[in-house]
Amino acid sequence: MIEPDHPQLSIGQQCNLLSIARSSFYYTPKGETEQNLDLMRRIDEQFLEAPFFGVRQMTWHLRNDGHLVNEKRIRRLMRLMGLMPIYQKPNTSRPAKGHKTYPYLLRGLRVDRPNQVWCSDITYLSMRRGFLYLVAIMDWHTRKVLAWRISNTLEADFCVEALNEAIHKFGSPEIMNTDQGSQFTSFAWTDRLRRTGVRISMDGKGRFLDNIFIERLWRTLKYECVYLHAWETGSEAKAGIRKWMTFYNHQRPHSALGGRPPAVVYWLRKDENQPDQQVQRVA
Repeated sequence: MIEPDHPQLSIGQQCNLLSIARSSFYYTPKGETEQNLDLMRRIDEQFLEAPFFGVRQMTWHLRNDGHLVNEKRIRRLMRLMGLMPIYQKPNTSRPAKGHKTYPYLLRGLRVDRPNQVWCSDITYLSMRRGFLYLVAIMDWHTRKVLAWRISNTLEADFCVEALNEAIHKFGSPEIMNTDQGSQFTSFAWTDRLRRTGVRISMDGKGRFLDNIFIERLWRTLKYECVYLHAWETGSEAKAGIRKWMTFYNHQRPHSALGGRPPAVVYWLRKDENQPDQQVQRVA
């Protein structure tokens, strides 16, 4: 996919054209033992079922399944995965010290059109010998995934890249809702939204249900795609996620949309709300 010795394009330019972070090209799986990677997979599966589990509950759960683990080990693995036991919320929702947080704006709000509200979140992706992180930007009303990026770190850059792509392709939303993670309270993220005139909304601490639609996306993605594969490289993971996201947006029936795929409903309802405008469709 990427040619290191390309005569005209640098590796960075090729990564930009393919919409992947350059760090993903150089990514080598983390050096965890097979036993720890298996535990991380089990933790991830249980966290989808019970996102309120902290270190103690997760340790008890694994012990009940016959794994001889202590809290110190589970705490380290959950932090490595981006799962935070302190507030019973993903570690991706811990604000950086000194970063401003914003109130939750969606309580009681009727969301009835595309681009009224977008939401974003980060999740952990298991691989055969390591792991990556995935961020997605979703339209709240139609559940369409507007953009996504994969990274091997939890820095804010890959989130801002996904946001820029979504705004470039689909315009800007009225409200963007996220958790209180350091990526989403960072200056790079909030400044991009403020300069575009977007109102910023953030989940309450420990309230994963405030961003429930994208949490459901992660559950569906992992059971229908991630857990069925054992990717070796970042390129394999990106190709697999891209294939599933295309299927999800354009083919997969969604129960909340009357059995229609999200992309179909997004463009149909966007046309209804902009009858006099020429709308350019993008995937």
